[in-house]
Amino acid sequence: MTDTILLVDDEEGIRKVLGLSLADQGYKVFTAGSGSEALKTFDDVNPPIVLTDIKMPDMNGITLLQKIKQRNTDTEVIIFTGQGDMDLAIQSLKHDATDFVTKPIDDDILQIALRRARERITMRNQIKEYTEHLESLVEEKAHKLIEAERMAAIGQTVAGLSHTIKNIAGGLRGGIFVLGQGIDRDDKEYLMEGWEMIKGNVDKIRGLSLDLLNYGKYAEVNLQLCDPNLPVREAVSSIGSCADDDGIELKIELETLAPFPLDPEAIQKCILNLVDNAIDACKEARTIISKQHMVMIQTQYASGWGAEYRISDDGEGMDDDVLSKIFQGFFSTKGTRGTGFGLMMTKKIIEQHGGEIDVQSKRGHGTTFLFRLPATGI
Repeated sequence: MTDTILLVDDEEGIRKVLGLSLADQGYKVFTAGSGSEALKTFDDVNPPIVLTDIKMPDMNGITLLQKIKQRNTDTEVIIFTGQGDMDLAIQSLKHDATDFVTKPIDDDILQIALRRARERITMRNQIKEYTEHLESLVEEKAHKLIEAERMAAIGQTVAGLSHTIKNIAGGLRGGIFVLGQGIDRDDKEYLMEGWEMIKGNVDKIRGLSLDLLNYGKYAEVNLQLCDPNLPVREAVSSIGSCADDDGIELKIELETLAPFPLDPEAIQKCILNLVDNAIDACKEARTIISKQHMVMIQTQYASGWGAEYRISDDGEGMDDDVLSKIFQGFFSTKGTRGTGFGLMMTKKIIEQHGGEIDVQSKRGHGTTFLFRLPATGI
């Protein structure tokens, strides 16, 4: 409850007067005359807000602040300071105090500090509720995946998904904290930084949700007799303008191939994932060396297979450590922009066709993804 306050001051008069004033405002007030007494009361009551004097005989306010934060990092602590204690007040902020109020205590200034504390509590509760709802939604989706796949590998997927959600939740909490600091300090730079952190993680949630839907959508492939070059043409049609906007040349070389059973929409998704990764690799490389980059998509006949697809780029490439992880669930080299779903889904779709996928890459020398599909379907 946000209406409970622990008031700590070694002066009985201040405890009585301020305690009555806060009670009149609707707060449930507990009082303590020393730091040690405050900790005992805190352990019993666990109040969300603590008001404490900075100078007390047995334990100063900063030490009490540190001990309270060790017990509950979410507790909002407001420090009372004298006019000559500004250095201590600033030190208290470094230990995550919510605010400080100078003595003699001005009611209006105290109300502002209390309002900030309540806003921080409300914001933290909202993000916690949102995160719990998100985790619940993901667990529900993961459960459906387990039933659809009926394989032990889904257990690993769920673990990776949970880790991803926790990372997103951590990013959101960090953004909320920075945003709160910007509000408290009236600092536009902090406000913008916190807002950008929140936006980036919300975008990642949206991408993760879409990837989850796509992952479930391709639980089974829908085979139909199809020109194996059709998914390439469709993919290039939808992503070509993006490559042009980024100044990256997108080339295709398609060999005439006999139709065979495949899921054209699913294979198009694979090609889009690989081409999108190739474009990103070229963009990253361009930040190091400015030059015209190219992504090449090729199809050709491979002995014993219906078709072989190659997606090559002359981007930044990958080292052996990254190469060993790229098909693992939820591994991404894109930071906050990636969820790690793309290559995992691509590999899954190709294997559902009875195909195989491989990658060749070297740091500074680009990357080639190659996958083959059987002419006879699964």
